[in-house]
Amino acid sequence: MIRQIIHIDEEKCNGCGLCATACKEAALGIVNGKAKLLREDFCDGLGNCLPACPMNAISFVEREAPEFDEEAVKRHLESQNSVKQETPKFTGCPGMRMAQMKPKTDAAPAGEMPSMLSQWPVQIKLAGAQAPYFRGCDLLIAADCTAYAYGDFHRRYIKGRVTLIGCPKLDDVDYAEKLGTIIRANDIKGITVARMEVPCCGGIENAVQRAVAASGRDIPVRVDIITTDGQIME
Repeated sequence: MIRQIIHIDEEKCNGCGLCATACKEAALGIVNGKAKLLREDFCDGLGNCLPACPMNAISFVEREAPEFDEEAVKRHLESQNSVKQETPKFTGCPGMRMAQMKPKTDAAPAGEMPSMLSQWPVQIKLAGAQAPYFRGCDLLIAADCTAYAYGDFHRRYIKGRVTLIGCPKLDDVDYAEKLGTIIRANDIKGITVARMEVPCCGGIENAVQRAVAASGRDIPVRVDIITTDGQIME
C-alpha cells in the first residue's frame, strides 16, 4: 500500500540515537553508527521521531510500505518489557553531539565569571533545527569575534539565551537558509544579533533579517554592534 512513512537522510544523521528513544513503537535503531528504520510495519507514520532529531535528518515520504501492524508492535514491546534498553551509543563527531546544560553559577572560582552557555553545539552550521532547546527560546546570533572583543559577553549576551555563532566572511554558507529553518520549526520569542563594526560582519545581520522575513513570523530582532576595542555602539 502507498502510505506516509519516515525517511532518514544518513548524510545528516550523526547517530545520536534520540530518534530511537522517541519512537514508541521501537521501529528505529542504530546500525553502523546511523539511525535505521528496522521494521517498516512498526512505523505508524506519525513522526514522534522528527522533533527529536537534532540534525533535521528525518522527514516524511509517501511510498509503498507494509501497513502499520499495531498488534505486532504490542507483542514486540511486551517481549522486550523485561529487557533493560540502553541508550544508543553516540558514534558521530563529538563536536556535533547535542547537549543541554544549566549554567553553573556557583561553580566558578571566586572573582571569576562562570559560563552562561546553556547548549551545544553553538556553530550555526552544526545546530539541528529540531533541537528541543530552540522551542520558545530567546535566541542570540553572534559573529564569533564578538565574544573576544566584548569582555562581559557571557553575562550581557549569553545568559538566558540559546547561542548560535558564525563568521559570514569565513563560512562558505548562506546562514539565512539554516536560520530560516530553525525559526520556522520553533516558537522563537526574540532574536538578539551581536556583530562587529567591520563591514563584512554585516552579513550575519543581513542573514537574520532575511530569515525572519522569509519565515513570515513576527519576531523582534535587536542588533548590537561591537567595536574592535570592545565597546557597544549606541
